[in-house]
Amino acid sequence: MVSTLTMLALAGILPDFQLKADDGDSITRVALTAVWGAGAFGLLGALVWPLAVRALLLVPVLVLGLLVFFLNGSLLLIALSLIPDGRGEAEPETAVVVAAVMSAVASATSGALAVRDDTAYRRRLYRLAHRRHRRGGDDGRNGLPGTLFLQLDGVGHEALLQAVADGLMPTVAAWLDGDDPTHRLTPWRTDWSSQTGASQLGILHGSNHDVPAFRWYEKETREVVVSSRPASAALMQRRAIARTGDGGLLAFDGASRGNLFSGGADQLALVLSITARRGRSTRSRAGYFAYFSDPANAVRTAVSFVAEVAREIGQSTRARLRGDSPRVKRGGLYPFIRAFATVVQRDVVVASVLGDMLAGRTAIYADLVAYDEVAHHSGPHSTDALKVLERLDRSLELIAKVAEHAPRAYRIVLLSDHGQSPGETFKAAYGLTLSNLVRAGCGLPVPRRAEGTTSASEARDAVRTALHRPVPDDEEEPEHPEPVTDPVVLASGNLGLISFPDAAGRATREQIDRHHPALLATLANHPGIGFLLVRSEEHGALVLGADGAELRLDGNGTGDTGLLAAFGKGAADAVRRTSGFPHVADIMVNSWHDPETGRVHAFEEQIGSHGGLGGEQARPFLLSPYVLSAPVPDGEELAGAEQVHRVLRRWLRESQGPQVPLVAAEDSPPEVEAEGSFPVGDGAVQDKSA
Repeated sequence: MVSTLTMLALAGILPDFQLKADDGDSITRVALTAVWGAGAFGLLGALVWPLAVRALLLVPVLVLGLLVFFLNGSLLLIALSLIPDGRGEAEPETAVVVAAVMSAVASATSGALAVRDDTAYRRRLYRLAHRRHRRGGDDGRNGLPGTLFLQLDGVGHEALLQAVADGLMPTVAAWLDGDDPTHRLTPWRTDWSSQTGASQLGILHGSNHDVPAFRWYEKETREVVVSSRPASAALMQRRAIARTGDGGLLAFDGASRGNLFSGGADQLALVLSITARRGRSTRSRAGYFAYFSDPANAVRTAVSFVAEVAREIGQSTRARLRGDSPRVKRGGLYPFIRAFATVVQRDVVVASVLGDMLAGRTAIYADLVAYDEVAHHSGPHSTDALKVLERLDRSLELIAKVAEHAPRAYRIVLLSDHGQSPGETFKAAYGLTLSNLVRAGCGLPVPRRAEGTTSASEARDAVRTALHRPVPDDEEEPEHPEPVTDPVVLASGNLGLISFPDAAGRATREQIDRHHPALLATLANHPGIGFLLVRSEEHGALVLGADGAELRLDGNGTGDTGLLAAFGKGAADAVRRTSGFPHVADIMVNSWHDPETGRVHAFEEQIGSHGGLGGEQARPFLLSPYVLSAPVPDGEELAGAEQVHRVLRRWLRESQGPQVPLVAAEDSPPEVEAEGSFPVGDGAVQDKSA
């Protein structure tokens, strides 16, 4: 009905689109022609569109978004040609407009039904859920509930509370503060590397050992590992599995959506670590098919994408005219990267989660990166970033409503992998990059015109993957640095890493002082740097601060204990743990941090950053239903991604109940039972490494 009325309206508005014979027709005849045309267009969309989209997935996904309009217009021309007596007629360019408007109206109609949750939409969901349930041949997993872990990338504990207090997240507010609160909010503390690569690897695979930062240099291969590169993500996942002997959190009937890592799931979509492998089931574009196979979805996302680009251009222009400070450049490709993160990735991941719930899958883990991308450039507490949280809350509302119609009950756990800390960039504050400061401290020439610092994000590299361009742009660090004597300086938010390629193994403080006697003092005494981590031949792990302050982390931890006090509880433990990683840099640099304002100086071009210690970046949240056990006992702190993994695994056991053991407990090797398995019944152990 809606499509018919839309077609009639467009025929009356557009001069090159008609639904009647040249000599005229009655209103009834025109209406019947519109019914015929709308029906043919809908039928072609149902039958031909999925096949066409599957073929077009051979092209990059963002190119597919542009082809949506032309494909839709072609289907409309075919539909008009099927109208008897040739009454339907349109110019090709007009057909594109008509098809786009009809699909957009259809999408808006279905969206309104979803938001208002009327009877018709409920019946449709019930039928879909029942059909999938019957097709699967199960009985709802014996009535056991499923678990959805939904990650809001980069949303810190304080940012969530602010959004709830401002009324921007009514769905979350109802869970926390409604008439009958259903969820508890628990902050947790990240590892030193407060970024998605380390946190999500630990959460999904139980180990983030040897992940010192978002990017780091490995001397034995002379390669830079970057968490958001497919090959690097695959390497990190393999190392975690080898260390734990375990497939991951989602190895039992799980689905992984929009993540860096698979978590051992069988059902995968937009998972970075598998895009390094080439195959029909592992192509990065495969995750887009289910969503774009609906023409209404495709058109809605394409229109929203353009609107988001315009929104970003408008917001950045107003910020520049107001003279906002701090501020970073937001031109170039950034508006399109932001639109990808806030529209395309969100829509595809949410649609995948809805499908997983209606299919009754046991465990689902999905990541929404929209807030993180916007907060990097606008600030974590900016109006721009908080508005993104408002739109994400509407997605949470839809997910919660659809969960009511799934073949099993779902326990929805909301969590974040890290927060973000605001602050002026290191370059803006002091006029030079960390790399140039290191070169000056080493007595090397510093370019008269300092260049920008490397900056990247999960969304930026996801766009490259979607465009089939996994190789980094020219402005980024080389994947295989040339074997030179110059130090390799990398940035991960407000965490800097300095490596000397020609030094065998990890260079000690004494070696650095012999070759570059002014370097450590230059760095430690700089007002934009909080502390350094080096290894001493005599004292082991050593933290250096301004004016010769030192703190020994090995042994009894003697020295200036105030060096790390400003960086919060557990800072010394986090730094000590990282110092033991095989690939920790020769010098680890953490920026200055103001404990009163929470501000830091990012070594990248970001005014909202994460990656090191200091401020909200190290304080994400865990929002869990009361029906699940408390994450930690009262008075204790949830610290580290690996501990979060153990909590989530415990919750899966509580939800799943006893399972049929694959390996008897008494027959399990001790190391597998300890790290690679979890108890699932009375004395039974499920071997996930199998």
